[in-house]
Amino acid sequence: MSSFPVKAVRRIRRRTMLMRYALQADSFLTSYPKSGRTWFRYLLSHYFADVAGIGQAIDLHNMFSVVPNFDLDTERGIPGFNKNGIEYTIPKIWVSHLHYRRTLFFNRPVILMVRDPRDVVVSAYFHATRHKHRFAGGLTEFVSDGEQGLPAMCRYLNGWAKGLSHRRHHIVSYEALSRQTEVETTAALAFLGCAVKPEALRRAVDAGRFEAMQEQEIAQGIPAHDYDRSDKESLRMRRGRVGAFSEYMDPALVGLVDDICRRQLSSSAKRLLAPTGFVRPIV
Repeated sequence: MSSFPVKAVRRIRRRTMLMRYALQADSFLTSYPKSGRTWFRYLLSHYFADVAGIGQAIDLHNMFSVVPNFDLDTERGIPGFNKNGIEYTIPKIWVSHLHYRRTLFFNRPVILMVRDPRDVVVSAYFHATRHKHRFAGGLTEFVSDGEQGLPAMCRYLNGWAKGLSHRRHHIVSYEALSRQTEVETTAALAFLGCAVKPEALRRAVDAGRFEAMQEQEIAQGIPAHDYDRSDKESLRMRRGRVGAFSEYMDPALVGLVDDICRRQLSSSAKRLLAPTGFVRPIV
């Protein structure tokens, strides 16, 4: 009993600090896990570091000091944001997988990244089984799992679809970013109110090539993650290809994904997925 007040005080302090940081944000970058956010964060970090003249090559470790997580982690979170002395020269973009809460994200603009649910759930399956080792079943079981599978993704998107209706926002799809990386990144920068420097953007896009990032991950790993980097199915940069789900899903499983999304996604959440191309099965 005596430890409960201490834990409660810590939770309140943490919440209070996050709310203060939220008020400082120029924008949030949010996504459901495995939607390609690591890649987009890397592109933005490389671009902003270049424009700010930091003079330090961006990698999968120090990118958090440019575009940090919306948490209190000293290495990957907001406390590490000013390590390079750039807090006044680039926008404050806090990155989060958290579910929508008006009292936490306030009225700040949001960039939401979305991806075809079929690719998301396959990527999430390998993350859970080969990277985190927190799921022991097969892909079909994972798709239906209420805590890690598609029902969890549907709850996340439903919440954000409702929240975005009350705020300024911009949607980035993994599919569009893959097709037209410079165009989509330029649109996101315009949303953030940033002038675009084409040469810096081209350098960021070149640095963010999938093969280059995968090589970095194999060599360096991801901060705070301990996993077998010799197993390519355990990597964050695992495949990087639109539509790779077809190599893992038979028609019956694709039908199950369609059915869950059709039944559990709200109409507004389905519209969020339109840029991914995943529209026909769920309307």
